[in-house]
Amino acid sequence: MEPYQKKFARLLAESGALFFNRGLVLKDGRPSPYFVNMGMFRTGHLAWEIGGMLADMLVETGMINQVDVLFGPSYKGSCLVAATAMALWHNHGIDRLFEYDRKEAKTHGEASTKASLMVNGSLYDGCRVLLVDDVATSMGTKYEMVEKINHEAQRLGIEVHLAGLLIGLDRQQTEAIYDEQGRIMVGRRGENASEKFTLKTGLTVATLAGIKEVVADIFDSGIEVLVTGQRRPIDQDLLAEFNNYLATYGV
Repeated sequence: MEPYQKKFARLLAESGALFFNRGLVLKDGRPSPYFVNMGMFRTGHLAWEIGGMLADMLVETGMINQVDVLFGPSYKGSCLVAATAMALWHNHGIDRLFEYDRKEAKTHGEASTKASLMVNGSLYDGCRVLLVDDVATSMGTKYEMVEKINHEAQRLGIEVHLAGLLIGLDRQQTEAIYDEQGRIMVGRRGENASEKFTLKTGLTVATLAGIKEVVADIFDSGIEVLVTGQRRPIDQDLLAEFNNYLATYGV
């Protein structure tokens, strides 16, 4: 792992953003032995750290040269793009616009005559927009991001170019499978979620780190992580449970 990835893994563990517990269920309905809540990056220090890592990655890979606006979906993505934009300016002298959406269109104030789903009004004709979000699982919310930006561009009568998707942590999972009644089919694995997203949208997915590498590094380093509410290192039994989970739902 790169130094920034090891730092990311440590912050996930120490902040409690990554935790293990019994009975956890993902948004797509699948069970999971662990969860990642980037909302735990809730102090100025932690927000600055994650923003700095994302900014460094954008600069080191050259991705920032193809980006005019950073877009993060409400609510956690809102903090991520603000922190990343600040770190880009403070650490690299690069100034970029950032934008995030509302859950419902605003119809008062400056939006009295035209309902808007966006908060800052940062999108403009010809701008290149990078989607930024905390975690990638089944990619459902990522498709919603694309639809919202395209809808807003159409509403404004402008052309917006999507530059890609930047994710903090990739759960490295396949898509969820449902039966004809829409019920989750436990134990069934679908297609590679990130690869399918790229195939359908044409957008490349970049990540700070994948969960396999993060958990392996935490295990090897002996860093304590929250397990059923208590801090302790990941042991062989928990690691085996995690690996069995990915053998079922992982890419």
